[in-house]
Amino acid sequence: MDRDSFFSSWSNLHGETEISGFVRGWLKISFFLVKPLAKARISPNLLTFLGLFFAILVWGSPKSWAAFLFLFISLVFDGIDGSLAIIRKVTSNQGAVIDSVVDRLSEVFWALALVRLGASAKTIFVIVLFAFTQEYLRARAAGLGQRGIEIVTIAERPVRAILIMIALLAWHFNENLPTAIVYLWLAIQSTGLFQVTRALAKNLSK
Repeated sequence: MDRDSFFSSWSNLHGETEISGFVRGWLKISFFLVKPLAKARISPNLLTFLGLFFAILVWGSPKSWAAFLFLFISLVFDGIDGSLAIIRKVTSNQGAVIDSVVDRLSEVFWALALVRLGASAKTIFVIVLFAFTQEYLRARAAGLGQRGIEIVTIAERPVRAILIMIALLAWHFNENLPTAIVYLWLAIQSTGLFQVTRALAKNLSK
């Protein structure tokens, strides 16, 4: 499969989403990374579960400098498993469900790592609840055929991962910094949930 065909397939699977800007840049990188994996016939589900494995490593060693690397690897595996499925032409509903569930589990371990750095468990619980609700509303709307909420919020998964990366690094300079970053995350996540809720409400009222 060439790159143009890959872009076309990706767009079709994501509700004819336009490929431009950051998305186009990431897909170019993703295509480059997965081409050799496709030739080696690596399973997309293997990458999905490797992403979860490295997420667990983040939780297991949040005070280590390696935690930052583990989080980055976890995010990369999560980002390229779908691309590998497209190139290998093995996309399926089962794979999509597995990917979604593992994504949520990985985020739980990422967030729990911050609790181990001293962040409030209650605040982290609220953040994760808001993030999961945001993703559920989007998925539920898509399942109902609502196509008007492909909104890019300020609290998408890459943003959440970046905030956690910053918190992991910040702990090495000041043990109180992760707490401040968690409250920033709470504000951003609340806004993201509001954006999706408002977009869905507008769609349903039409």
